[in-house]
Amino acid sequence: MTVPARTRAREARTPIAGSLGRANALAEWCEVRFGLPADTRGWTTTGTLLAEPARFDAWRADLGAWLTEHYGEAPERTTAGYVMSWYLSVVGMVGGTLFHQARRVPSLRPSDVAVRIADEGRPHIVAVALLADDFACLPDDPAGNHPAATVVADDHALAGLLRARFAAHAAEFVRAFGPTVRLGRRMLWAAATDALDAAAWRAGQLCGDEPAGVADAALLLPDRIEPFTSASTLHATEAGWTRRRQSCCFHYALPGAEVCDTCPRVAGR
Repeated sequence: MTVPARTRAREARTPIAGSLGRANALAEWCEVRFGLPADTRGWTTTGTLLAEPARFDAWRADLGAWLTEHYGEAPERTTAGYVMSWYLSVVGMVGGTLFHQARRVPSLRPSDVAVRIADEGRPHIVAVALLADDFACLPDDPAGNHPAATVVADDHALAGLLRARFAAHAAEFVRAFGPTVRLGRRMLWAAATDALDAAAWRAGQLCGDEPAGVADAALLLPDRIEPFTSASTLHATEAGWTRRRQSCCFHYALPGAEVCDTCPRVAGR
């Protein structure tokens, strides 16, 4: 993938690009980058998706065809649940990973986030890009004097800013996606809660310090703060850390599929 010289130069002088490069080294299921590649086929800003909700219908239709091929049918609630979870998880992942790994919070405005959906095989999000230099950081950040930086007082303030920026993006998603599916507003916000809670936790796991990821999740969701549906649900068990999901992806509705082990339908989670 060739990146134009102008973009490479911008990346070299943009602190958030360096943070994203380190985040990409940890990414398991999605490429994370700053700026768009030279070949932008398949890429779209989330702002464009949200402005044209029919794109979600087309995405779900492609997913439905793939599910039918592999499972024999594609319940409407499953295609809705998958797209809901994929979209919110990738936005939460970018914010949560940078918060945990670099103590930086990027712009999450829909116009500043782009995604690429696979055009072959399962049509899930395979790459995400941040398009804006802006970031918030702590007073001791070495790039705190950069023109794109906004310095905040402490971890609590930074966590609050990430929570607010993610909530603002999620609100736009709920507004655009909600009318296209038969999922209630609470389910959509429950999925947003899951995305934010799981993001920092997973970043901690990938960085080799799971307890730190758990602590960051508690910073991001210390209580049930509207519009989120709960505080962090992470808790320790004999088998290790786990969490109780608030939302359902409806994977279980597929023929022969089992309920996810963190599904809210599983008692005692």
